[in-house]
Amino acid sequence: MIEVGQSSTATVVVNESNIAKTMKSGALEVFATPAMCALMEEAAQVAVQPHLNEGEGTVGISLSISHEAPSPVGTTITATATVVAVEGRKISFIVEANDSIGLIGKGTHDRFVINTNSFMEKIASRANNH
Repeated sequence: MIEVGQSSTATVVVNESNIAKTMKSGALEVFATPAMCALMEEAAQVAVQPHLNEGEGTVGISLSISHEAPSPVGTTITATATVVAVEGRKISFIVEANDSIGLIGKGTHDRFVINTNSFMEKIASRANNH
């Protein structure tokens, strides 16, 4: 059962693959905003996955964040996601990311609990009907 207050973290080291220059979200060799978004979503997914029923998963449905400070190559980034509301199948989180100096990003994130097989069938149907 997913409950308010559950949280988890995800960590990554800033490297060539997740800098703005490589991800084409900017020209600098600093941690990219899209990489921070992905890390925040990973932390949220990890926070709830163990509490889902067999055959269930979650998908992100919204993410609203601010990127507060840059982090150079070699820096370790840790994202934390904390459940703040559960409304039926919708789960809401507060997310933040920190490096060794402090806060680099924060915001909110919503995920929706899905039946994995049904979800994949809908994707296949959508692709076949296009």
